[in-house]
Amino acid sequence: MKKEFTIFYTDDDPDDLDFFQEVIGSLENTIQLFTQNSGKILLNILENPPLSPDILFLDLNMPGITGFDVLQKIRNSSDFKDLPIVIFSTSNDEKTIEKSFELGASFYITKPNDFVSLKKSIEYTININWENFIPNRDNFVYSNN
Repeated sequence: MKKEFTIFYTDDDPDDLDFFQEVIGSLENTIQLFTQNSGKILLNILENPPLSPDILFLDLNMPGITGFDVLQKIRNSSDFKDLPIVIFSTSNDEKTIEKSFELGASFYITKPNDFVSLKKSIEYTININWENFIPNRDNFVYSNN
């Protein structure tokens, strides 16, 4: 298990960004968290290295460039074809989940609204062996059971 991570989290909701940051601060891993409040900012950062994430958490419902748009642009770039992209959305709608899968997301988490559940979902996600993880319909959606 990797102990140091660079995580990007893109979400237009400042409360969600703060909550995520609070949970990251409570984890035992050394995590550099970079947050972006729009898909446009995220894409600009990704196109201008050296800053590069180990895992990207991405909200879907954002004004302007949506999470789906961002996902599609990233997956169309050969530089980021192997970047783990975790859709982090309030929606647990089957069509939304299916579209995320089809566009090339690596994993899907419905946003938990309590600290313990969010912490568990993030810990679970960073403990996935992303080099060997192949998303399929059975392992694509996080289950907190």
